[in-house]
Amino acid sequence: MILASRATGSEGRPHHQYVLPSPTDIIAAAVQRFPQIADGLWITTFEALSGFFAGSVIGLALACLFLLVPPTRALLLPLVVALNNVPSIAFVPLALLWFGMGPASKVAIAALAVSFAVLLAALEGFSRTEDGQVNLLRSFGASRFGILWRLRLPAAMPSIVTGLRIGLARSTIAVIVAEMLGAYKGIGQIVYRATAEMDSLTVWSAILVSSVTSLVLYGVLVLIDRRLVWWQ
Repeated sequence: MILASRATGSEGRPHHQYVLPSPTDIIAAAVQRFPQIADGLWITTFEALSGFFAGSVIGLALACLFLLVPPTRALLLPLVVALNNVPSIAFVPLALLWFGMGPASKVAIAALAVSFAVLLAALEGFSRTEDGQVNLLRSFGASRFGILWRLRLPAAMPSIVTGLRIGLARSTIAVIVAEMLGAYKGIGQIVYRATAEMDSLTVWSAILVSSVTSLVLYGVLVLIDRRLVWWQ
């Protein structure tokens, strides 16, 4: 909407080119600067996907642990909820201190952001299982793990899928912002340096390329999700 209004309402006013270039200028600049942006894009995508996969595994594992060992839920869930209310970006200084300015700190921040989303989504999905179904499996001698594997996990897949989609977006955002605060390379650093140099075209070009890449990754995730939750 912003780009559309810029294209139709700001022609002939050169000072707007500095703040918000026209869509055609942004696209042309993105094509021209793509070799420069591609290196940072690869690093950001790698960090975001690594954090996404790590956070998804951690979140799902914690949800299963809370279900199989109820005392751990009472002990740890309040801490998880409290941490979830703190923006992940607030932990960037600690991540930089512990893991340095390389990819590890960005992956850690992304994993933290994703794990919260997947954990809470999985717990919500597990809670939707009907007691009658659980009792039926117990009457046949099913263990807690057997009930989790055969009943609760399939029933929770729609919620888990939603958590994964949210997590992918959170992962990308967390990595880019973390890169702006401390990194050697990446989309976040490109945006940060271009902003410092008052180069709005490079800023918008990096944003455009990153947005298109995120849409492609989201589309791939949607296709995978449809295979996982084929009955919906």
